[in-house]
Amino acid sequence: MSWPQSGFAPRLGTPGSLRARLARLAGVAGVLLIVGGAAAVGVAIGAQQHAPQPSLAAAGVTGPAAGTAGAPSLSRSLPLSVEIPAIGVNSRLLDLGVNADGTIQVPSLYTRADEAAWYKYSATPGQIGASVIEGHVDGYHGPAVFFRLGGLRPGDRIDVSLADGITAVFRVTGVRQYLKSKFPSKAIYGTPGYAALHLITCGGAFDYATGHYLSSTVVFASLTAARASG
Repeated sequence: MSWPQSGFAPRLGTPGSLRARLARLAGVAGVLLIVGGAAAVGVAIGAQQHAPQPSLAAAGVTGPAAGTAGAPSLSRSLPLSVEIPAIGVNSRLLDLGVNADGTIQVPSLYTRADEAAWYKYSATPGQIGASVIEGHVDGYHGPAVFFRLGGLRPGDRIDVSLADGITAVFRVTGVRQYLKSKFPSKAIYGTPGYAALHLITCGGAFDYATGHYLSSTVVFASLTAARASG
């Protein structure tokens, strides 16, 4: 199982540095990778449970939060869990990369729909660059971990616990929805000059003919603080 149109992920064994692979990844114009809804079954829609969709008022900005210029970054440390109080998310983070055929690995819709996953070819949360966390909006048993992601608003807090005992604290700067055909891959997977966090799930209308959502919901956030976990 893989995300739709995920064939442009950095393939295993590809020569060159990680930065080079990510640059090639981000430079594929018009191609989206982790967009959510891999073989999504639309369970929530079928049960008349509609996931919140981003409002125009929540669009905000895709850059860093105001007043955070020059904010310190964190050293590389693997993420363990993500907590988003505003929408009741508290999930262990899976550590996923790519399959042998180069497609993005995703949480199982059968057993892991309630867990989010960090894309291990992105920055770790708090590092300079874009850290990417993916999650399903629904699964075979109903709403999944990021069902309410589209309901976030600028200013909402996202906490990511790291293996070194630090919790990276991010603030949402914008929540937007993109058609998969117009997904801004460079903006999502590029390397901004600050510590960015991008959360991705599926959204918009569900196409029962193809079994996929037609859009992606993306939350943009930036590092604002760090504290000792616990």
